Amino acid sequence: MLCAMIKRKVSVICALALLAVLGSVYTINAPENNGIPEEPIGIPESTEVSETISESGESGGNTLSQLNFSIDPNGSKYTSKKSGNTGWGFKKEKGKAPLIDEATKNMFGETNTYYIDNRGGKVMYLTFDEGYENGYTAQILDVLKEKNVQAAFFITGPYLSRETELVDRMVNEGHIVGNHTVNHPNLAKSELSVVASELKGLNDAFSEKYGKDMIYMRPPEGEYSEKLLCFTGDMGYKTILWSFAYKDWDVKIQKGAEYAFNQVTPYFHDGAILLLHAVSSDNAGALGKIIDCAREQGYEFKSLDYLTE
Repeated sequence: MLCAMIKRKVSVICALALLAVLGSVYTINAPENNGIPEEPIGIPESTEVSETISESGESGGNTLSQLNFSIDPNGSKYTSKKSGNTGWGFKKEKGKAPLIDEATKNMFGETNTYYIDNRGGKVMYLTFDEGYENGYTAQILDVLKEKNVQAAFFITGPYLSRETELVDRMVNEGHIVGNHTVNHPNLAKSELSVVASELKGLNDAFSEKYGKDMIYMRPPEGEYSEKLLCFTGDMGYKTILWSFAYKDWDVKIQKGAEYAFNQVTPYFHDGAILLLHAVSSDNAGALGKIIDCAREQGYEFKSLDYLTE
């Protein structure tokens, strides 16, 4: 038994060490997509990589895998799909859900891709992208715990290897931890073999430590293609886009909690999936008031598990 436990811990350490090495070349400059931005990602040079395995959370392998990594990325099914990349974007309108064309809706429906809860009802979903830690995630987790809200955090390989305590909190406090790839590449422009490697690498390390898969995926930069979504859907992933976002990722342009509140709350709509970046001090400061405002309007915050059930 002791030998088995040691073996599992060694495998976790090796996986995290590999992610740390990959993270050393982890820099992306992501464009803004039609007003729906994605952060430029980078790991500050001063950040130290931790390979210490925390005792909190479940450890060991995943015996109930929901994902299939044995799919052939060179299969004929995928060669017939459109491979041109599309940046997820739409025109925002206060108080209303974004409008997208029927063809895109149908493709999303066929590939387990979600940008909104179309079932109706006053529900919303809080999601956070975590490319790197900027010192505000603990505050965000404190607010979510105080307000009894379950959220989803989409993390990268370096984040998993360097921010063990925060990821432990996410898992232990009931939040979903989603797959944002190891190195944050543009998946729509990548070979499917690279897509599989990026998603599997992060999932394997997470699964070894916490005993469960990262079944939710968010493509970096919000870029996708029919080919990509078909492949990730076949792998068992549920792709989570969003129906609201704003330019909150630039840490050099923060304008205060009131600004964030005024950017987010006018765009509440039924079934909204809110994308916020945890690097933003504005978001961290405004989160409690945003949650309170939504509840005052009759909204209930749900887990992504409710969205996809």
